[in-house]
Amino acid sequence: MPPTSAIPLAFFSSAFNSPRFGLPTDPHHLRSRPQILPIFLRSHLHSYLTMAAGENSTKSKEGRLPKEAISLLESLASKWSDVTDSKALQVIPLKGAMTNEVYQIKWSTNTDEVSRNVLVRVYGEGVDIFFDRSNEIKMFEFMSRQGQGPRLLGRFPNGRLEEFIHARTLSASDLHDPEISSLIAAKLREFHDLDMPGSREVILWNRLRKWLGDAKRLCSENESDQHLLQTLDEEIHQLEKMLSGDQHRIGLCHNDLQYGNIMMDETTKSITFIDYEYASYGPIAFDIANHFCEMAADYHTDTPHILDFKKYPSLENRQKFLRIYLSSTGHQPTDAELSQLLEDVEKYTLASHIFWGLWGMISAHVNEIDFDYKEYARQRFERYWTQRDTLLGSFCHSPIGTINVNGDESLNYQAPSTKKLAS
Repeated sequence: MPPTSAIPLAFFSSAFNSPRFGLPTDPHHLRSRPQILPIFLRSHLHSYLTMAAGENSTKSKEGRLPKEAISLLESLASKWSDVTDSKALQVIPLKGAMTNEVYQIKWSTNTDEVSRNVLVRVYGEGVDIFFDRSNEIKMFEFMSRQGQGPRLLGRFPNGRLEEFIHARTLSASDLHDPEISSLIAAKLREFHDLDMPGSREVILWNRLRKWLGDAKRLCSENESDQHLLQTLDEEIHQLEKMLSGDQHRIGLCHNDLQYGNIMMDETTKSITFIDYEYASYGPIAFDIANHFCEMAADYHTDTPHILDFKKYPSLENRQKFLRIYLSSTGHQPTDAELSQLLEDVEKYTLASHIFWGLWGMISAHVNEIDFDYKEYARQRFERYWTQRDTLLGSFCHSPIGTINVNGDESLNYQAPSTKKLAS
């Protein structure tokens, strides 16, 4: 693809006339953790927060947008005959996210009841520590071509314009709704079956090792000791050894399927996954496990960093989800197939806890957002150690002290013994 500045606006013109484009009733949002401004999408926290049009929106001056973005927006709007003034754009910061700044852009039209809308994403500083932006853009463009997400409308040096989806972002409670959960299960199977060109190498374990190295480099000795970072090299190695058998199916995984990254059209009940920063080929059981773990979170409270694992789905609900996932292609799973996937998913929750625990420790040092990353990380690591022996049957000691997932008291970790996990 030519440099951004060389891409003619006409390159994106086919997307401008999409029946889904520009006339929504709800804003297109981006991944949430805390409800704060500016919107910093956890680039893993990327989220599209639901706001009814005109509600809880804050008008922003155009000066917050890069001049290249404004120029591109004005050029785009000039192509629409119903826009009254292409330069009279309204900039609305979307709340709650954590690595990019995200804005809804609106123009008045000749029809009083509707407006033209697009979404602007300005890439955040320092996010390259978590993912490769060029790979993320390739993933976004692939999903757009597959009809799996918003269309790409334009690019500028440090961001892009996206189609504004006419759908609502799910809430924390939606993940526990049986009907919605069933829709997510079927959509996730469809996502995992996508055939994206390029390497299918599983990067999960190398990503964990890289993040662990970054966390050790950024954390003080006291922080490293408190969170047992020195023990995680061996933990990651043993998890990879135990969870890399042939029965672990590999697919295209989202890897960040929290409620803020799931949108639903209320009319058609169709589900769309958004924000692909962490997407890659990997074990599908990890992707499902991560989704289950996200049911413990609610990023729209006064304490968005607090996790409540009492909300982790029950055995019955996990079985229902997995049965729908497996049967959505027309194949009725055997009891053995269901039991195997259920077991694999539970074990992969451990990898999810290390994944987001390390993310939290790194974010505490590279992000200035008002979010208690360290406490979030503590809870993920705590959950890892308290579940590890049960799920893997190891002989290692778990942390000791007050086990309090609400984070009111500190957990006194005891370093595990040097005995290896059973293999």
